[in-house]
Amino acid sequence: MFFKELYRYRYLLREIVAKNIKIQYRNSVLGIFWTLLQPLLTTLVLVLIFGGLFRSNRDYNFPVYVLTGRLLYEFYSQSTKRAMRSVTGSASVLKKVKVPKYIYPLSNIISNFVTFLISMVVLVGFLAYYLLWPSEKNPAPVITWNVLYAPIPLMILFLLCIGVGLILSTLAVFFKDIEYIYDVFCMLLFYATPIIYDINAQKSVALQYALQANPLYSIVSMFRDCVLYGGNKLHPGWPFNPNHLMYSLACALVLILIGGVAFWRKQDKFILYI
Repeated sequence: MFFKELYRYRYLLREIVAKNIKIQYRNSVLGIFWTLLQPLLTTLVLVLIFGGLFRSNRDYNFPVYVLTGRLLYEFYSQSTKRAMRSVTGSASVLKKVKVPKYIYPLSNIISNFVTFLISMVVLVGFLAYYLLWPSEKNPAPVITWNVLYAPIPLMILFLLCIGVGLILSTLAVFFKDIEYIYDVFCMLLFYATPIIYDINAQKSVALQYALQANPLYSIVSMFRDCVLYGGNKLHPGWPFNPNHLMYSLACALVLILIGGVAFWRKQDKFILYI
């Protein structure tokens, strides 16, 4: 039923996705080039600030390490925030036109995923640069056939964003303060995800376990195994840790189930609150 209805409204979904991408850079001088420039500049800032702080016992390329974590976190943060505001922000349309309401959070996540894929050009540039000009501080990334498995963690991240986006978009209709609470949560999530530090460098075992409970950690780790380390060191022959794969995928599917049920049960009441 869901997929049949989604197929029926596929053209509407495509038009909303295209509109979201155009609106995102409508008043910008550089336009869509900000998709490339923003991750480049933020990564350089993070490397300059934290490069020396986390230098001890580092045998990997720190700029690529930071960029991979930053790209995935930024996609999660931006897509879920826009999905959260999608229903309330489309109130005028929903009151006049009868369309599946889940189209709006889904379209925001898809449009952000498109710009996220475009921003991957910056990562390709970083990898090419350090493959050609490695240094003692930042050795060359290990690129193997395992890089072909990199889309797997990205698709799990996409599913995770759908689940979280459905939950947040439902909550935002009834609890307006959720936007402010989620902003604080995303700031906490940035530091709880190993974007600028190595989780193995933490001395507290309890802290390591707490950080590993974050499904975003598993997704970022899998992606780094594919594009930075050439595979998982603890599981030879695997492109990434299979435990990370099962855990992150399970979290994503559970959140989709929770978000889908909550959205479906409450969607008829949206019109009374938006």
